[in-house]
Parts: sequence; structure tokens; C-alpha cells
Amino acid sequence: MTTVLHRATHWNRPLMVLVGAMAVLAVVATAGVLVDPRVLTGVPIWLKPLKFAVSFVLYGGTLAWMLSLLPRRSRIAEGAVTVIVAVAVVEMAVIVGQVVRGQASHFNDSTPLNTALFATMGAAIMVLFLAHLVLGIVVLIRRIPDRVAATAVRWGLGLSLLGMLAAVPMTLPTQDPGIEGISGAHSVGVPDGGPGLPVVGWSTTGGDLRIGHFVGLHALQALPILAILLSRFAARLDERTRVRLLVVAGGAYGVLTVLLTWQALRGQPLLRPDAGTLAAVAALVVASATATGLVLARRRRPELELVA
Repeated sequence: MTTVLHRATHWNRPLMVLVGAMAVLAVVATAGVLVDPRVLTGVPIWLKPLKFAVSFVLYGGTLAWMLSLLPRRSRIAEGAVTVIVAVAVVEMAVIVGQVVRGQASHFNDSTPLNTALFATMGAAIMVLFLAHLVLGIVVLIRRIPDRVAATAVRWGLGLSLLGMLAAVPMTLPTQDPGIEGISGAHSVGVPDGGPGLPVVGWSTTGGDLRIGHFVGLHALQALPILAILLSRFAARLDERTRVRLLVVAGGAYGVLTVLLTWQALRGQPLLRPDAGTLAAVAALVVASATATGLVLARRRRPELELVA
């Protein structure tokens, strides 16, 4: 464990500085949740900065590790990283500043200042999306010696872009709840701040667009973790087979992200799917299992590799 942490300190410095700062902020926000009695949209006011800080720890750490896989430095990638770190700082400064003021940071058009701050966050996220896209392109065209890791990283970067796009409907006119000073919402069919799942707060009475957004973003970690598991526990499979299994998993993950967003847009709680959602999930499971079976059936046998 100590060796891993030592290596991590030598990954991309700006990203690791961001990870350290966000880790400290997560501790501060946790204290805020425990000692600050204020509540906003039905949850402790410090819960949002806590969740965002933890997300940036995971995001920054994962990106730093991914960039360490590149055979050589890329100035374009380093420029994109600088933009991402700057955007993260702006985003968290607005979120924490609004908490200190006792104001909502998202969808808040109640005053000119709140409108300007929310617009700043929106512009910052668009810039982050573009910088993330640039990173994805760099990783796509650079040759990473480990094909399994390369496949996981590329799918993770691409699907996390899909996860970012899944948040767009939150700001569309159809999500305007008709409440003065509020210009968007996470929930569909019910007001924000109603009954929700523990910790994450996803609505249990209506659709919630944060679900697809969350799942898509964390493809950045899920696909590399799957690659590590395949290398650790399925080492008997040849490299090509493991790559194909990752492609199947990536495709299924992308469809799941879209499916969860589609479910939310219909005002449907995650744990109360209708027949259409269940049918779509069943089709996804069958298609994924079939594709996995075909990949395994076509795998190279170790003895055949020796003969070749």
C-alpha cells in the first residue's frame, strides 16, 4: 500500500495537488454536515460540497493514473489537465461560497449574483467537458503498451463524457419547476428535496437525472477496475479475449447509462421500474450475456498458443 501511495505522488502533479486539496475539503465538509444544522432542499447544506469534493478526488486521481500509462509526456494532455484543475477550483469555490451564504449553488436564479454564479458554473462545466474530450483523444491516438489497460482507459474516458451529457436535461426548459428563482431540477415529476435514497439522495417518488449522470461518470473507475480484475483473476484468458470482454462491458455500461437517464426522464423512481424499463433491462442482460458467451467461446486455448 505504501508503495502504491509513493508511486501516486509521482503521477501528474497538478491533478494530485487537486486530489489533496479536495480530500482536505471533504474532511471540512464532513465536519460541516455534522455541526452545521442548516438544511437546503431537504439535506444538510454541506452535503453537496462533500459529494463534489469526493467526486473530484476520484476523478483527479483516476485521470492522474491514466496519464501515467502514456509512454511519454503530452503537452496537449498537460494543457487539458491545467484547464480541468482550474475549472474544478472555480466549481468548488462557487459551491462552498454559496454554502457559506446559505444559498443553493445549482439552478438558483433568485438574484443577479446567484444567476451569475450558476452561469459561471455552467460555463466551467462546458470547458471541463471539452478538456476531458481532448484528454480522451490524446489517449485514443497514443499507443499504450498494455492493450487491456488501454481499452479500459479509452472506454472509461468516453463513457464518462456520456455521463456528463446525461446531466444536460437538468437545465432544459422542461425541467423548470415553475418556482420563482429556480431554473432547473434534478428530479422529474416531483420537486427536488423530497424523499430520497440514503447518502445519494436520489428521489424515491419520481425520476432522478443524477442517477444516469453518476453511473456514466464513474465508468472512469469501473472499466479500469474490471480490467484489473480480469488481469488478476482471469489471467488464463489471452489478451485479445480480455480486450473483447472489456468492449462488451463498455457497450453494456453505455447502454445502461442511457437506460437510467431514459427511466428518469419518464418520472420513474429507480427502484420502481415499469414494464418497459424491466423489458429494456432484460434485453440488455441477455444481449450482454450472449456477447460474453460468444467472446469466451472464441478465446484462444493456451495449448493452441503454444503450438502457434
